[in-house]
Amino acid sequence: MKTGNQNFILLGLFNHTGAHQFLFVLVLIVAFTSLVGNALMLLLILLDPRLHRPMYFLLSQLSLMDLMLISTIVPKMAVDYLTGRKFISPTGCGFQIFFFLTLGGGECFLLAAMSYDRYVAVCHPLRYPVLMSWKLCLSMILGSWLFGAADGLMQASATLNFSFCSTHEIDHFFCDAPTLVRLACADTSVFEYVMYICCVLMLLIPISLILISCSLILAAVLRMHSNEAFKKAFATCSSHLSVVGLFFGAGIFTYMKPKSYRSANYNKVVSVYYTIFTPVLNPLIYSLRNSEVKGALQKCMDRCAAYE
Repeated sequence: MKTGNQNFILLGLFNHTGAHQFLFVLVLIVAFTSLVGNALMLLLILLDPRLHRPMYFLLSQLSLMDLMLISTIVPKMAVDYLTGRKFISPTGCGFQIFFFLTLGGGECFLLAAMSYDRYVAVCHPLRYPVLMSWKLCLSMILGSWLFGAADGLMQASATLNFSFCSTHEIDHFFCDAPTLVRLACADTSVFEYVMYICCVLMLLIPISLILISCSLILAAVLRMHSNEAFKKAFATCSSHLSVVGLFFGAGIFTYMKPKSYRSANYNKVVSVYYTIFTPVLNPLIYSLRNSEVKGALQKCMDRCAAYE
């Protein structure tokens, strides 16, 4: 690394005014809710045999990624705000970039895999065990983790090997590759082009597959001429697309905008959506609309009450 032993300084998201203190507490509440909700989803899927199916195994991986994403970003941000010590070492910065991109990129592909699962379940229910076998399910999950890790490793190592100018202040609440590149003294045009290509692969391809899957689902349901089936399919697609819209929209805004148009304040606010707010939506959307998950939760609560 060419950063030497000099630490970076994270300027953070909040200052110490009353309004920002309220927002800080609100973010902590949302993050805690996300941790509890995703941990509960993991526990229910693990304990209930009725949920041991590819659909729920994909959902368990989504909850795991969200748990790790929150744990990568929020604790450091909270400690920095409460103690005023906003330093982060080059190694710590590299690990944040790696884990953030691994989890964020992996979640992009995982959401695409989940949309394929729903397409097969709705359009080819009789062939579901063949078209969505456990082998394919595990391959998609492993691929999601590996593609995300490859992107994270590449960007973390490349970013921290730039020569940085005298200022080491990162105008963000975590180490983010596009923000860190702005501090580099060297020519970063080649790296930014490669990063743009990675964004196309990690963002545009998965979201295209998701939109195609939802379109095929709605087209198939319309041919059934059933209002009940259409409402169920529309609810499934709309809930999935609401998560996809927030997550991918914020990612595209941050990573695919030209460098000259990037505003630090806007980037920080948008980053909150896909690092803190989107993870809390996943367990709410995928559990409250799912009778099997609600049944598993009720069963777990009944067991807990029986032990009292």
